[in-house]
Amino acid sequence: MATTTHTADELRELASRILAAAGANQNVADVVAASLVESNLCGHDSHGVVRVPEYVGLLKSGALVSDAEFEVISETDSALVADAKNGFGQIQMTTLIARLSTKADNSGIACGTLKLCGHVGRLGEWVEKVALAGQAALLAVNDNGVLKCVAPPGGVEPRISTNPIAVAVPTDAEPLVLDISTSAVANGKIKVAHNSQVDCPDGWLIDPDGNPTNDPSLRYEDPPATILPMGGDQGYKGFGLGLVFDILIGGLSGGACPPAGDDDPDCNNVLMLIWNPDKFHGSSHFMGESAKLVDYVRSVKRKPGVEAIRLPHDRSRETHQLRSREGIPLDDGTWQALTDTAKSFDL
Repeated sequence: MATTTHTADELRELASRILAAAGANQNVADVVAASLVESNLCGHDSHGVVRVPEYVGLLKSGALVSDAEFEVISETDSALVADAKNGFGQIQMTTLIARLSTKADNSGIACGTLKLCGHVGRLGEWVEKVALAGQAALLAVNDNGVLKCVAPPGGVEPRISTNPIAVAVPTDAEPLVLDISTSAVANGKIKVAHNSQVDCPDGWLIDPDGNPTNDPSLRYEDPPATILPMGGDQGYKGFGLGLVFDILIGGLSGGACPPAGDDDPDCNNVLMLIWNPDKFHGSSHFMGESAKLVDYVRSVKRKPGVEAIRLPHDRSRETHQLRSREGIPLDDGTWQALTDTAKSFDL
């Protein structure tokens, strides 16, 4: 796989210039570009600048709105239901977190939803921001019933999306951040494999006849290859999580679950909960117990050759440090798509 290496600053500037040229106002373009490059720094290239050409297409079609308002549909002391009006997910999530964090400060717990939201990016980014402020958070999204790509165990056709979930809790050190799709893999990682012209690992995909396949290009055929649920032989667990969260997200937000109607747009619907430990048994107890458990897990006797026990988000932090020093590698397919998009705006 051929790659080129770029600094974070270089990619932020390029992504921002492209998005601004496509119609995003400069502040929005800067925020979105920074979020995408942060995903690249963490090693989650599926949610990085590979998304820029996609966002440009959505801006051009009007499916993504740069200056969309955050419309509150209903609100209580601890709940918020809002319409993102097809705005950038990175912008609307920032507003949602600010409002829910304030509610959690007052009520102890806050729950909010967004419908008709642009792609929110890497979920772990948002819950980590909450945990760094001393609160705990859960975030889940669906694809409004449109992007069906995961088959139930025993099925050969997709019925739900990858429906990712992220949870972050504060500790006395770095937050503990869990960010997973309920499928075997995020859909964007198939795109990265396709751009890189490499095979997918076993257990990611089945072809339209239900046979295992490692060919990422089959995801873009008609009919497409289908992503398997998380869990392998125990895939009913991953599919079950994806199923119930799809219902919670679509049902509570006012968005859609599969199958989408003819007029339902391809977007994210969002469900988020934030807890303030001070309103429960106190932050001191919460931090103490989280630190105790983290230390206990890391102290386990290791198998030969295992240097350390990794907890959720450890690898992402290590990758962030490495790429901040040495640069961000991009496969030639992704870099070509970026530069072609830039050239289309004479950049």
